[in-house]
Amino acid sequence: MAGVRTLALFSSRRPPPGPDGASLTEVHTSQCSTAERSSVVSVASHGKPTLAVRIATLVTILLPFVGLAGGIILIWPFGFGWVSLVLLTVMYVLTGFGVTVGYHRLFTHRSFETGPVMTAVLAVLGSMAVEGPVLNWVATHRKHHQHSDHDDDPHSPHTHGAGLWNFCKGLVHAHLGWMLSSRNTPDIPRYSPDLASNRLIRFISRTFPLWVLAGLLIPAAIGGLLTMSWSGVLLGFVWGGLVRILLLHHVTWSINSVCHIWGTRPFESHDESRNNAILGVLAFGEGWHNNHHAFPTSARHGLRWWEFDSSYLVIRGMEQLGLARRVRVPAKDRVDQKRRDA
Repeated sequence: MAGVRTLALFSSRRPPPGPDGASLTEVHTSQCSTAERSSVVSVASHGKPTLAVRIATLVTILLPFVGLAGGIILIWPFGFGWVSLVLLTVMYVLTGFGVTVGYHRLFTHRSFETGPVMTAVLAVLGSMAVEGPVLNWVATHRKHHQHSDHDDDPHSPHTHGAGLWNFCKGLVHAHLGWMLSSRNTPDIPRYSPDLASNRLIRFISRTFPLWVLAGLLIPAAIGGLLTMSWSGVLLGFVWGGLVRILLLHHVTWSINSVCHIWGTRPFESHDESRNNAILGVLAFGEGWHNNHHAFPTSARHGLRWWEFDSSYLVIRGMEQLGLARRVRVPAKDRVDQKRRDA
């Protein structure tokens, strides 16, 4: 019963973010009324999840990857070989950065600026990840930040009541159930009007199915050309397309679910966002989620030297090449002020 009581701490309803939380969406949600912005109150801190919950979450993350790795070993080299591995890896990395560098850090949080060519490249790569049109994705994510772990959060695991059963319901909802909800209707005029007024972004968002199709056909075509066979086309389609989408989806969804349940909370963030080292690697730095919620407009999520953030390395590389400018990173004194042990 002690375990159930502990789980209740992570399933109980809680009020919306405090005054700092209102700044998470910054000017992007400036159309909210003054009354709405002033009505927010702070979220109380809660204890850590039980060991059983953390173990179960870890198993949930790793088991699909273990199963996939086992399947690859069993069918090597007939149904999976070096060409399939390269296509899977390259497409995962490219479309993953399209989401983390493009959809998330550039379009949602404006943590850096870039020109129209890189804007188009990142928007197209993000679209190939099949996580929705860029305008929809941004609107949903900005809403998540404004209402993080409150009832209006589109994918919080903490708004389903107390007890173990409701905790599990919340976890499933946060991972993928929210996408099937009738309440999952992105409010683009409210949350992403800045992007909706951009003709290039609007075009790429409107032609989302085209980029999804391209993300499936490109690895299929490359697989066929490299092997000069129809079986290469099929394997490129399956591994560089379908399996890559499966892996990237579950890693992305784990940021919504796992990173609000399991991990560390070094910073005050007015919600249950947590740093998770495993997802810090698999999700190209997005797993340092508590850091991100504490400093949402920062281009760098891994704020300590050992918190590997490959997306930030990409942004820094773009900056060195003159492809990115005005890269935003919080000052050291501001980071120190927001530490929970400060």
